[in-house]
Amino acid sequence: MHIVAGWHGVERMISQISGHRLTLQIHQATPIPDRVCAFDSSPLQESDNSLKLSSLPGYHGCILGKRPYTKRIRYSQMSCFFNFNRSNIQLDAINPCEMPMIRKLYHHKVTTKWQIIEKDVVDEVIFRTTKVRDRLILELMARGGMRIGEVLKLRKKDLQDQKLVLQSPKSGNEHEIVFIPQKVADRLREYVQDACETPEDRIFPISYEAARLVVIRAGKLVGIHLRPHDLRRHAATYASRSGVPIEIVSKVI
Repeated sequence: MHIVAGWHGVERMISQISGHRLTLQIHQATPIPDRVCAFDSSPLQESDNSLKLSSLPGYHGCILGKRPYTKRIRYSQMSCFFNFNRSNIQLDAINPCEMPMIRKLYHHKVTTKWQIIEKDVVDEVIFRTTKVRDRLILELMARGGMRIGEVLKLRKKDLQDQKLVLQSPKSGNEHEIVFIPQKVADRLREYVQDACETPEDRIFPISYEAARLVVIRAGKLVGIHLRPHDLRRHAATYASRSGVPIEIVSKVI
């Protein structure tokens, strides 16, 4: 038995399943146009190490060159089609999408649920940090929502009262502005006067690893495992809980 199924027919079948209607278009021994899935009854062995993605029906027309998310969607649609064929037409058919190698390549991403650190815990972490430099690093991330790399790239010339100018930020813009609380700005200005001589001097001339250890040690003071991005995530969460629209938070953070 040779089955040829148009991909658009497969997509219509998938879309109609959700509407409690089921339609399958099957043609026999017809010419195979572009974007058409074709397969025969030859058995597929799971132990066949030579199987490649290109052996999946319709791979070149439906998957090749697409984004990873689109590939997973197409994989799910094709798997659904093969399962329908096995359940209703050819009971001994094998679904090639169920092969371990293929399933591993197109497995669904597991969404990580981050634990948000409460404000009182972050405040205690900052207050227990006695070294001025380390406390400022923590405050810039927790109060200003800055990345650890952005904090380390700050120079004396970037400090403008409550505004910090980020040069060549990760977003790809030429520069960005970060607003920090007045008390943090005052402490930062006092620290810069003693730590920097020229406008081009870095405010925190330490490595990324050294700054990461500062954050980890600060977390151990209150018995938690603290990572640099936890402070940035806390800043976004606290701003949202304080009533700042999520659109604004997403642009600032």
